[in-house]
Amino acid sequence: MWRVAVLAILVGIGLTARASAQDTPRLISVTGEGQVEVAPDMAIITLGVTHEAKNAQDAMAEVSKAVTGILTRLGETGIENRDIQTSRFSLNPVWSNRNSSNGNRAEITGFSASNAVSVRVRDLSVLGAVLTQVVQDGANDFNGLQFALQDPEPLMETARTRAVQDAMAKAQQMAAAAGVTLGAVQSIAEHSGRNQPVMMERAMMSDSSIPIAEGEVSISASVSMEFAIEN
Repeated sequence: MWRVAVLAILVGIGLTARASAQDTPRLISVTGEGQVEVAPDMAIITLGVTHEAKNAQDAMAEVSKAVTGILTRLGETGIENRDIQTSRFSLNPVWSNRNSSNGNRAEITGFSASNAVSVRVRDLSVLGAVLTQVVQDGANDFNGLQFALQDPEPLMETARTRAVQDAMAKAQQMAAAAGVTLGAVQSIAEHSGRNQPVMMERAMMSDSSIPIAEGEVSISASVSMEFAIEN
């Protein structure tokens, strides 16, 4: 009797496993990439003024004077107030003998003041001239030049379409190689896209303006897709 019971249990386990295997969806999972490269139409620069003086008031006064002139110059070149934003403002003591190992007491010998702004330049034809002019007005602190697009969404849509097409092509290739028929899309998810500067020349001083190579920016999209296997 017990042998019959054991046999029934084993048969039941086998049927359950077979049903479970049949219920498991058969899928092909792929990742697709899409990219669009285009010339930028905007630059974002971070520039400012740093100055040292014996006392904090003099250091800040010199920085404020230079930054005021720079802001005026930016306005004269057609850059709007909405495209200019303070990104850093600091006032720090300057120490002497701070890392001395001879026992001398560290002392404050002056103060360093700094004021930096982030500027969007929407007309790249004047970018080199703008950089040259602000240097002449006292800018001595540059912390980056990044090219971008004012309206990246249309290109993002194109990159997204290319990513889906890439994923579908990969899935078709994998199905053909495996000798199965590719079925309908079961799921699709997008990963975060990004804008990347592809090429940019280092800024160098010249008598007229700073030469800038704009290069291209790359708009990228990535998607994950799952397809059913029909047979």
